[in-house]
Amino acid sequence: MATFVLVHGGMHGGWCYKPLAQLLRAEGHEVHCPTLTGSGERSHLRHPGITLETHIEDVCNLLFYEDLHDVYLAGHSYGGMVIIGVADRALGRVGHLVFLDASHPKDGEALTDVAPGMMGMAGKFKKTIDSCEVVELPEDIGRPNFGFTDDDLWAFAGPRLTPQMWSCFTSKLSLNNEEAVRALPRTSINCTETLAKRPPELVHRATEADHVFEIDTGHALMLSETRKVADMLLEVVAKEAAAR
Repeated sequence: MATFVLVHGGMHGGWCYKPLAQLLRAEGHEVHCPTLTGSGERSHLRHPGITLETHIEDVCNLLFYEDLHDVYLAGHSYGGMVIIGVADRALGRVGHLVFLDASHPKDGEALTDVAPGMMGMAGKFKKTIDSCEVVELPEDIGRPNFGFTDDDLWAFAGPRLTPQMWSCFTSKLSLNNEEAVRALPRTSINCTETLAKRPPELVHRATEADHVFEIDTGHALMLSETRKVADMLLEVVAKEAAAR
């Protein structure tokens, strides 16, 4: 049995992994889907002091208090920033990194550095809510950006998207054990459309992994192609188990 910790991206929450978690649990695996501070059902906790470091601490605390080890730590989109930071702080609890159409940062980089095109677009929709600078994409931008082409899927996801703290996107990642983090086994599951939008000088980061997959679907792949993502993760777990 494998243990998965699935970290969501910007504007989402742990809710976005519910269908994927059900499939993984049905195969006997343990799955945790934390919601980062200020997002989803924890959006009422939003405050101006939230940064990338807050979210790294959220997940590190989960690993400690649930006493999790050898974790398949997955991050979607902005969640790639978070899981790299968590691996740095809790290296002994992370066994494998999974990037779900995610950012691939290095020490000293922010999401605005590794995804300048998407962040430039998002920055146009900044607003202030309760003294917090946030991004809230309008439906005609957010829906296609996340790939919610199916009406039923949008009816589920749309009302659950929450404004995202802009400070999380501009926070610089600070690593103490970057070499050790880079040595962890990793899997990248990329969306075809996103690959085409990545900065040419950074696109190689999305394919530098032990296991690389590509899905022709929208950015929120865990919702639009849940079965395919689950099968890819199960394949990786099986291969890793066979290699031991």
